[in-house]
Parts: sequence; structure tokens; C-alpha cells
Amino acid sequence: MDYRQIPAMFLADAPGLDFLNSIATPVDVPVDWISDGEGLLSWLDQAGMVPPDALASIRSRATPAELDEIAAKARELREWFRGYVKKRKGHALAASDLRELGPLNALLARDEQHGEIVANGPDGATAFSFRTVRRWQSAESLLMPIAEALAKLVCEEDFTQVKACEGPTCTLLFADHTRGHARRWCSMAVCGNRAKVAAHRARLKEKNRD
Repeated sequence: MDYRQIPAMFLADAPGLDFLNSIATPVDVPVDWISDGEGLLSWLDQAGMVPPDALASIRSRATPAELDEIAAKARELREWFRGYVKKRKGHALAASDLRELGPLNALLARDEQHGEIVANGPDGATAFSFRTVRRWQSAESLLMPIAEALAKLVCEEDFTQVKACEGPTCTLLFADHTRGHARRWCSMAVCGNRAKVAAHRARLKEKNRD
């Protein structure tokens, strides 16, 4: 089975954490959805972070080697930021935590965006809206929506509710937005179900001993 054909996993309830989860073990073999340039394009498409026409334009203008290089930078960014999150998950962020975000701010500084006035639909409260539009001028611009998602994670997410799945072999992270903040698994259909099966087998084993 070609595990690379498995759709990417978006279970974190936070785009920045979904990016960290772009490497996982959905069955029994680790899958890195951004292992190369084409993988990065596919993951960004599935995540909805880059418009399809921008992806098509960059694919037509960039060489496979250039895309592979950007994918490598994305993986470096992912693993650096994973360390930042794992060190701080479960705790409120403090002003002192900003010091280690220098590499992310440096990447954000290279972003190319501009404002644009657009017409609202007939149901809009006003005739126009102001929106920010990104210029997709190079392969490196593919990193910018990722950097933005990571920035929004540290600025908008309650890090006391950023958790790691309790599955024994699971590496996925998620933001617990449940009412009682009792979420334990990346997905009840995956690790939650495995835990139920394991608990059931343990009960049967204990019963048979009696």
C-alpha cells in the first residue's frame, strides 16, 4: 500500500497545529505529507491555505528542485516550531516566550501582501470590504500562509488547552475546544477507538482470570 496516497489529517482544530501534524503515523508507517515539493503543494491545497490558481502558477514557474528546497524549509520550520509548542503546551504563554519566536518573525517580515477594496454581495451591510491579498511571486511565498497560521496560533490560541493525543504511539497535537476541556484523543474514531478496544480486552482478560 502506498501510504503517501492517504489524505492529510486535519484533526487539530487549529491550522498551525495541523501543520505540525503533517507528519504522522495513521496506520503503522510514518507518513510525511510534505516530504517533497509536490507533497507540500498537495498539503497546502488540502489545507486550503493557498488558492488553487496560485498553486498552479507556482507549479508552472518553479522547478522541481526549487519546490523540493521550499519543502525542506517547511519541514525545518515544522520541527523547530514543534519544539516550541511541546515545551509550552498546557501552560499559558508569557511575554518572555516572544524571544524564541525570532525566526518566525523574520519569515513573516518577508511576506508580500497588499490591501484591496472589494465589492460585497447584495446581502452585505456595506457596499465594500477591505481585504488583504498575498502576492504569490515565488516558491518561497508558499511558506507565508504557514507562518501566518503559526503566528495566529501563538497569538490567539489558549496554550493551556494545547494537548498531545494520549494514544501510546500517536504524535498528533490538538487544541481542546470542547466545553469541559476533556478531549484526550486526536480523534475518537482513531486513537479513542483503539483505547476502547484495549480497555475492553483488558476487562475480558481480568474477568477470565477470575
